[in-house]
Amino acid sequence: MSSELNVPVDPPSSTCCAEPTSKGMDYRDWVRRSYLELVTSNHHSVQALSWRKLYLSRAKLKASSRTSALLSGFAMVAMVEVQLEMQYQYPQMLLIAFSACTTILVAVHLFALLISTCILPNVEAVSNIHNLNSISESPHERMHPYIELAWGFSTVLGILLFLAEVVLLCWIKFLPVDSMMRNDSTVIQKTSQHTGWHAALISTIIMVPVGIIFVVFTIHFYRSLVRHKTERHNREIEELHKLKVQLDGHDRGLHVV
Repeated sequence: MSSELNVPVDPPSSTCCAEPTSKGMDYRDWVRRSYLELVTSNHHSVQALSWRKLYLSRAKLKASSRTSALLSGFAMVAMVEVQLEMQYQYPQMLLIAFSACTTILVAVHLFALLISTCILPNVEAVSNIHNLNSISESPHERMHPYIELAWGFSTVLGILLFLAEVVLLCWIKFLPVDSMMRNDSTVIQKTSQHTGWHAALISTIIMVPVGIIFVVFTIHFYRSLVRHKTERHNREIEELHKLKVQLDGHDRGLHVV
C-alpha cells in the first residue's frame, strides 16, 4: 500500500514544462497556416470574383435588353400615333427637335438591344454550367466594354432622351390648343387663355427637376459603388499586410535565435 501511495507524479510536471513551447509553436503554426490558407485560397477567390463578374454582366445585359425594348417601343408608338394639327403652324425647331430626339432615342436603344442580344446567349450558356473551370469560356471579360456601353446607353442616355421625348410630345400635343384658323386663310388667331402653351410649359417645368434629380442620383450611385469596392479592396490589402508583418517578425525571431 505504501509503495502504491509513494508513486511520483512526473507526467503533470513534464506537460507543464512542455506547455509554453507547444503554445509558441501553435501560435507560429497558426500564423503560417492562416497565411498559407489565404494564399492557397487565392485561386478560389479569383474564381469567385470571375463568377461574380459573370453574374453581374448577365444581369446588366438582361436589364438593358428589357429597358431598351420597352422604351424604344414607346418611342416608336409615340411617333406613329402623334396627330399633328394640319391647321396649325408648328414652330420649325420644335418639329426638328422632336424628329431628331425620336430618331436618336430609337437608335440608341436598338444599339443597346443589339449588344445585349448578341452577348447574352453566350453568357447564359456558360452561367448555366455548374463547373468552376468553365468561367474561362465566357466572353464577358473580353466584351466588358461593350456590356458597359449597352448598360450606359440603355439606362443613362436612353432615359434622358426619353424624358426629353416626353417634353417635346407635350409641346406638340398641347400647343395647338386654343388656336384656330379663320376660313382658309393662313392667319392663326389665338385666344387670350393660352391653355395649351401653359400646359406644355408646366410639363417642361416639372420635367427639368426630374432630369436633374436623375443625373444627380446616377452620379451619386456610381460614386457610392466605386467607394464600396475601394473600401473592400483596402480591407483585404490590410489583412494581407498584417499577416505578412506577423510572418516577417516570427522569421526574424527565428533567425536571431
